[in-house]
Amino acid sequence: MKLLHNTTETDVNHAIAGAASGCLTRFICQPLDVIKIRLQLQVEPISTHYNSKYRSISQTFWLILREERMSALWKGHIPAQSLSVVYGMTQFYSYNIFIKMLQIPKTERWKHLREFIAGAGAGSLAIIISFPFDTVRTRLIAQSSNNQVYNGVLHSCSSILRQESPRVFYFGLLPTLLQIAPHSGLQFMFYNIFTDLYKRYFNDTKTNFYNSMVSGSVAGLISKTIIYPLDLAKKRLQIQGFQHGRKGFGKFFQCNGLLDCLTTTIREEGLLGLFKGLVPSQMKAAAVTALSFTMYEEVLFLLKK
Repeated sequence: MKLLHNTTETDVNHAIAGAASGCLTRFICQPLDVIKIRLQLQVEPISTHYNSKYRSISQTFWLILREERMSALWKGHIPAQSLSVVYGMTQFYSYNIFIKMLQIPKTERWKHLREFIAGAGAGSLAIIISFPFDTVRTRLIAQSSNNQVYNGVLHSCSSILRQESPRVFYFGLLPTLLQIAPHSGLQFMFYNIFTDLYKRYFNDTKTNFYNSMVSGSVAGLISKTIIYPLDLAKKRLQIQGFQHGRKGFGKFFQCNGLLDCLTTTIREEGLLGLFKGLVPSQMKAAAVTALSFTMYEEVLFLLKK
């Protein structure tokens, strides 16, 4: 089973498999996402040598459990699920369409470049459609359970529309597009590269479960590390104007746009500040990409049968 290059499946099957993959993957990996976002939004150093609220992955995990209970690790899960389902469905469906459009004669030697371009286009389209869910999710995760501003998805949406403006739903879209295009392109490209290497090494003609898991995890780890500073900038832009919901988390980070966000982070927190939350993000990226591609392949196989 070769990812997306089999033309016997209908386009609808790709959309269904992508939605199912996004839903299952999101539920399993949501706690890592909550921890990652909390670390990304903290201005103070993430270190045991400072009196910061969050000092490590394990300390953040146990502190959230102690202060906010187990349910806080799935905070923002409903908009996150909506985001994942819409994103997964759009990404895999449009990738399949783009691959078909790019399959012109005499381009087989450029197949990995074609996969990168198709993946970049698919990721960009998917993020534009699903981005409002991401903003709502980030705000729900960013607020403390002891100082709640929003009481749920509908309340957060109505509050943003009433107190701010519809534009707020797309705050951080530019850095997101700048990161998601290469990120999605690299994911698909590296995934196909590593599945091919796996098959050659183990003399296997099909992309099996183990191949998908290994190739997906490596592809996710590499691609996330490359684009990480833009991911951090996106999260920080999404909470601008949300100072009242961040009481008890330390200093509030303020910026005006992508470049100001990056330069302010470097000036106040050093170059390593651009990589706050990198380790849980890498863990999440490896797990999410592996699960996403594997579940997509398995669901597509079941639909085909």
